[in-house]
Amino acid sequence: MGEPMDLNGPKTNGAAETELTETENELYDRQIRLWGLECQKRLRTAKVLISGLSGVGAEITKNIILSGVYAVNLNDHRNVTEEDFCAQFLVPRSALGKNRAEASIERARALNPMVKISADKESLAEKKAEYFTDFDVVVIIGALDSELLRINQICREKGIKFFSADVWGTFGYCFADLQDHSYIEDTVKHKVVSKPNEKTKTELVTTTVQKELKFPSYESISQFDVNSPTFQKKLKRTGPAFILLRILQKFRDKHNRDPSYLLRQEDIKDMECLAKELINTPFAASDMFEYVFSQISPAAAVIGGVLAQEIIKVVTRKEAPHCNVFLFDPETCCGFIETIGVN
Repeated sequence: MGEPMDLNGPKTNGAAETELTETENELYDRQIRLWGLECQKRLRTAKVLISGLSGVGAEITKNIILSGVYAVNLNDHRNVTEEDFCAQFLVPRSALGKNRAEASIERARALNPMVKISADKESLAEKKAEYFTDFDVVVIIGALDSELLRINQICREKGIKFFSADVWGTFGYCFADLQDHSYIEDTVKHKVVSKPNEKTKTELVTTTVQKELKFPSYESISQFDVNSPTFQKKLKRTGPAFILLRILQKFRDKHNRDPSYLLRQEDIKDMECLAKELINTPFAASDMFEYVFSQISPAAAVIGGVLAQEIIKVVTRKEAPHCNVFLFDPETCCGFIETIGVN
C-alpha cells in the first residue's frame, strides 16, 4: 500500500496525492467548512486498519469511510452469527455464516466510492510486524489482552497510532496510544483595541498554538493496579466502569469468548469470581454484569462515534485527543475520560 504517512508531518510523493479533486471538494464541502481544507487533505492520505467487524467495528468503519480517508482495510477471521444482527448493520441477513470482513465490504464501499476499501479474513495472530507498517492508524476490536499488547508494541516501534475498543452489551470503551503526539489548538483571548483615555474596548483574537502529549502503552491499562489507594479514592467520583473493563477482558482471556446470553447465570458467577480476584474490596456494582451481553446498537454508536472522532483528530493533528481511556457507563448512560498510566 506504499509508505505510511508520518502523522507528525505527512509524507507525500507530490501534490497529486494530497490535492483534492473537484469531486472530492464537492463531496467533503461540509467537512472542509468544519475543520478546514488542510485537515481534509491530511485525511485524504491516511490509511486505516480496522480489525474486528462487530457492531462497534461497523460504526467506526462507517464514520471513518465517510470522513474521506485514503484507504480502509477491514480485517476479521470470524463468521457472521445471529448475534451480529443486534448492531452490525454492514452485514446483510443473507451473510449468515460468511466471513464478517468480506460480508461487510459491499455496504462499506457504497458509503463512499472515493475511499479504497479491502477485506482480509486472516487471523490477527498470523499477522507479523510488517503487516501493520502499511497503516497510519491501527484499530483493534475484540482481541485478547496478549494480542493487544503484542500489536501495540509493534505500533510503538513503528510509530503507528494505536487504538483499541470494544462494546459488551451497553458498556463500552476505547483506548488510545498515540506515543508522542503533536497537535494544534486554537486559543481565544481578549485583546484591548481602544485608544488611550477611551473606554476600554476589547475584541476576541484567535491564536493557533502547537502542543504535545505523551501517551503510555496498552500495558499501562493491562497491568494497572485497581487496588491502589489513589484509584480507590477516584471510584466515588468516576464509578467502577474501568474495573468492569478489566473483568471483561480477563473473562475473554480465560474463555476466549465474551459473556453469552445463552450462559447468562453461569457467566455472571464467573465474572463475580474474577472481580474477587482482581479487586480487594467488594465490587459494589456487580449488578452491572447484567448489562454486558451481546452488543447493543446505541452503545456501539456512542463508542464508534467517539473513536472515529479521535482518529480524525489524530490524522488532522487538530485539537487535543482524549488521553487515554474513554468509558461508557451502562448504568448512567454517560461517557467519561479516565487517565490511566500517565505521569
